Amino acid sequence: MGTTFRDEAKAITGNDKKRKWLYPKLIKGELYKLRNIFGAFLLIFLFAAPFIKLNGEQLILLNVLERKFAFFGILITPQDFYLFVLGSLIFIIFIVLFTAVFGRVFCGWACPQTIFMEMVFRRIERWIEGDAVQRKKLDASPLTFEKGLKKTVKHSLFLFISFFISNIFLAYIIGSDQLIQIIRDPLSSHIGGFVAICAFTLVFYVVFSHVRELVCTVVCPYGRLQGVLLDKNSMIVAYDFIRGEPRGKRKRGVEDTNKGDCVDCGLCVDVCPTGIDIRKGTQMECINCTLCIDACDMVMEKINRPKRLIGFMSDEQMESRKPFVIGKRIYSYMAILLVMSTVLGYLIVKRTDIETTILRASGTLYQLRDDGQISNLYNAEFFNKTNRPVKFELVPAEKGVSIQYVIKPTVLEKNSSMKITFFVMRPRKSVNAYKSDIKLQVLSEGEVLENIETTFIGPAN
Repeated sequence: MGTTFRDEAKAITGNDKKRKWLYPKLIKGELYKLRNIFGAFLLIFLFAAPFIKLNGEQLILLNVLERKFAFFGILITPQDFYLFVLGSLIFIIFIVLFTAVFGRVFCGWACPQTIFMEMVFRRIERWIEGDAVQRKKLDASPLTFEKGLKKTVKHSLFLFISFFISNIFLAYIIGSDQLIQIIRDPLSSHIGGFVAICAFTLVFYVVFSHVRELVCTVVCPYGRLQGVLLDKNSMIVAYDFIRGEPRGKRKRGVEDTNKGDCVDCGLCVDVCPTGIDIRKGTQMECINCTLCIDACDMVMEKINRPKRLIGFMSDEQMESRKPFVIGKRIYSYMAILLVMSTVLGYLIVKRTDIETTILRASGTLYQLRDDGQISNLYNAEFFNKTNRPVKFELVPAEKGVSIQYVIKPTVLEKNSSMKITFFVMRPRKSVNAYKSDIKLQVLSEGEVLENIETTFIGPAN
């Protein structure tokens, strides 16, 4: 028996096209426990990362307002924007590769929407209102004091946690030090920021209290993107229809060759957080959370049948019953990812603490000095990419060449820039052409930070 495929999110609507509220059951299987451990690690990292310092910088900083980014101690400035672009392309290719191999596992195991929903908000809901059956009865019941109290407590906690999450996300944008300072300052000093935080709090609250799975099935474009990334060799959460069909009730210990292993209990649908029936085939609403695998394994154990009637498998595996094989497309993605990652690593290693731009002053010619030297006027801009002050000097790399500053710089403050004007002087006898190259070096505590080559003009011999 073949599978049935859908191209619209019918699981979240009823026959009248109105939204069908979901009450997913909870089954604590092996994969559920592993996902909880992984989710707990991600939550701890998410909440702690803005407050961890590495090389004097926030572990992860995405300060779009000031165009300052930091990743694991590496500060990315506007001058290094090419690194950010290359890193973003690598991330996109990684997502493409990961999806092509494992489907939408990121959504079910690592997406902040899923992690917060399942690890935080859904747990609070179960703690206050009970299991799926109790929650459904409570919502269907008329308003009573008990119902009003439970709803008030639940939504109050939802608002408080949404406010907390908003502050954490703000720490990623403006920095944890700035956030702590804002918290300490009087509210009147940051009215605009407080209004923005309240707006984000409301957004998070609406998402986690009402929108919920619609983010995954309707709002997020990634579910639709996977349709063009998956092929018959992609490992996805799938129902083994060859083994499971035809469905029917079975008795424990009784072999029935006319029926498949699926007992049509519907438990895989009951636990699904997006309300789909995995037995209908690959669907864009599936977030590969693996809850249906745990539910089906539990049933298979009870009827003494092999596990993984629902499991991670490819269409090719189900049809041919052969082991998983990585296709040529995956190898090409891996090759591209490896090359781009190598290039990024090389650029990061070769990146200097100070970026220097030197240009001859526009509209000026060479100058003939009384001592027989020829000078050119230059403008230079230095940018400190580190989070510490850097003592530096600009020196010529060639003998006989000297530099005269208008104002000599000594220290470049952290994450700041400086513009200077200076003359480069060469002996008249060493100038053999109207235009020639000259080499300069930026030194810091005796170490060469950067070698620079620019143009020098003078009278030709």
